[in-house]
Amino acid sequence: MLVAAAACPCPPLLVPEVAAGAASELDAARAACTDALGVLAAARPDLLVVVGPDDGAGAREYPAGTPGSFHGFGVDLDVRLGEGDGVTGGELPYGLAVGAWLLGRTGWADAPVEGRGVGESLAPDTCLAEGRRLAGRADRVALLVMGDASACRTLKAPGYLDERAAPYDAQIARALGSADIAALRALDAGTARELKVSGRAPWQVLAGAAEGGADLSGALLHEDAPYGVGYVVATWS
Repeated sequence: MLVAAAACPCPPLLVPEVAAGAASELDAARAACTDALGVLAAARPDLLVVVGPDDGAGAREYPAGTPGSFHGFGVDLDVRLGEGDGVTGGELPYGLAVGAWLLGRTGWADAPVEGRGVGESLAPDTCLAEGRRLAGRADRVALLVMGDASACRTLKAPGYLDERAAPYDAQIARALGSADIAALRALDAGTARELKVSGRAPWQVLAGAAEGGADLSGALLHEDAPYGVGYVVATWS
């Protein structure tokens, strides 16, 4: 059963070594992510599952110990998802690598860790079913859900300016901040794709995991759009 969740953004720029001279611009987001992980630890889960965007078409498992790196961003930095050999999981996609970095940064040692990558094209119903499955993995399950909102907030954003982006991000912040399962369940995959939203599928996995579980309350810890990309940090507990 899902007992707690944290939603965090997953830009590689969250890692100071990647951001380099611009690292201070995301200090507030990093601090909020640290607070969010504290909420997960306080829930004392039996299992933590890190859910994030993946390049594949479906859902992929990344066992404990799966390695990741930021070499593709010109940084000699390696991470590992919890403790384990990770021999069958390949290498972490960037979103899960950021999640692994957050866990390492906070010294997570409260429960075993696994990873799930979900592809952008994964249908909402499939995401919801994956969430239900994850919630049944242990008596007390916590999710660290990695994903960004729109990438179309300004003219210089990766997806250029789209007038739908700001209202969309406000909807996401409200849904995550209030633990609104129905609002997350209703997210349209096509609109998310047009606005270059990486978090749609992970958030719908969260919605599925929360169905039929504990009555969780949400809290919005951070909302901003540096570089024209929407970043939201929220907790459910």
